[in-house]
Amino acid sequence: MKVVLFCGGLGTRLREHSNTIPKPLVAIGPRPILWHLMRHYAHYGHKDFVLCLGYGGELIREYFLNYAPYVTGDVTLGPGGARIGSPESDISDWRITMVDTGLHANLGERLLAVRRYVEQEEVFLANYSDQLSDLNLDEYHRAFLSSKAHAGFISVRPPQSYHYVEAAPTGIVKELRSAAVADHWINGGFFIFRQSIFEHLQAGEELVEEPFGRLAARQLLWTTRYVGFWQSMDTYKDKIKLDRMWGQRETPWQVWAEPD
Repeated sequence: MKVVLFCGGLGTRLREHSNTIPKPLVAIGPRPILWHLMRHYAHYGHKDFVLCLGYGGELIREYFLNYAPYVTGDVTLGPGGARIGSPESDISDWRITMVDTGLHANLGERLLAVRRYVEQEEVFLANYSDQLSDLNLDEYHRAFLSSKAHAGFISVRPPQSYHYVEAAPTGIVKELRSAAVADHWINGGFFIFRQSIFEHLQAGEELVEEPFGRLAARQLLWTTRYVGFWQSMDTYKDKIKLDRMWGQRETPWQVWAEPD
């Protein structure tokens, strides 16, 4: 299946990095989060990517046009120059189509802009470009196909550091509950669409607002509650968390890695 990745957001909550590079290129270890996400999809055989570019799109183009496989391999410098331990690119069998979908476009507009690249796909995948998971895409795909839904996504628990507040009109707090114990779920991305999604998407609409609302009203929107690893990189705090996990070699999203 083809994979549409929304890479055009401004990343305003990660301003420490997104002032100079687009959020999809913010690194975890030696590679950007976008590469980690694409590597996840590629592990399950989904290697045909459509990148919806916007802010910083030229830098994403440059990254892949000048992709350097030696960043993570062994390199020896000697009289004869550099010798790369594994000169073969680890993305050589990927197909990457990069499309300028507008600086200020929303998700719905970006999806419409790349419709021609997925119009032959009965079912295709899509995602934000700033979240990682150990989701088994094969199982996820089979579960979606067993439904009659036109669109699907995973539901995840919100970050445990958040607290839900219930208060009276006067402002007096009635209850304060940690997100870890409250039974609330949020949109975790990892979208899956049938081609019919375009029948419900009109020009200018935000994907998860009007179209998803209409699909939900017709019982054509599907989700599965996922309790495995999932982490977004919305803020600098999230970036630090993922960096620490990388440094401690606790990387559950690397489903492609050989077990120690």
